[in-house]
Amino acid sequence: MKNMISIGWNSWFKRHQKSILLFDSIAAANEIAFMLNGQWDGCNGVIIDKCDEVAVNTVTKLLEAAWCYQGASKAVLDRVATDGILRRYAMGERNFINANLRCAVLASAKLSEINLSYAKLSWANLSQANLSKADLTAADLNEANLSRTDLSKAYLMRANLTKADLQLADMRGVNLSSANLSEVNLTNADLTGANLSLADLRGANFHCCNLSGANLTGAKLIESDLAFARQ
Repeated sequence: MKNMISIGWNSWFKRHQKSILLFDSIAAANEIAFMLNGQWDGCNGVIIDKCDEVAVNTVTKLLEAAWCYQGASKAVLDRVATDGILRRYAMGERNFINANLRCAVLASAKLSEINLSYAKLSWANLSQANLSKADLTAADLNEANLSRTDLSKAYLMRANLTKADLQLADMRGVNLSSANLSEVNLTNADLTGANLSLADLRGANFHCCNLSGANLTGAKLIESDLAFARQ
């Protein structure tokens, strides 16, 4: 009986849950939001009360666009120019979900509280940037330069930071749960109070890294690598 009630509730909830759809261009998202009576987020996302996939496929085919649900990685924006990001951020825009910023140069940029979840930032130069409280959930930061970057209280759950340079980075209170930090350079980084639960830390360089109060529950690491960290 309880299982039947649970199944019925989950079914009702899914039917009434709002859907967030991502499109491969800002222009397509804007037009499709209007056509489907949805809410455009100012970037490549559209929020709709009920997703009719037939209708979505029809309009995307008409506009020659691609789409996916938020959390997938198919609908990636065309490459975004760094000056465009800075200009739009200065105008108050914060949502750049799925943005393609591979190899972008955003050194010293002030981008606190920006939403770059699922963004492609591999090989990007973000050194000394202010990304405090930024949402970088599941972002690809493979081999990115994040040295001296302010990532305090940022969200980096499930992010890919393989071989990234995080020397002297301010990562106090950062959430790196389930993130991939294999072979990352954390020399002199401050991870005070960071959440590193279930993170992959194998091969990471912790030399003089501050791990005071950090949560390492379930983290994958080679304990000898922590020998030179401050705890």
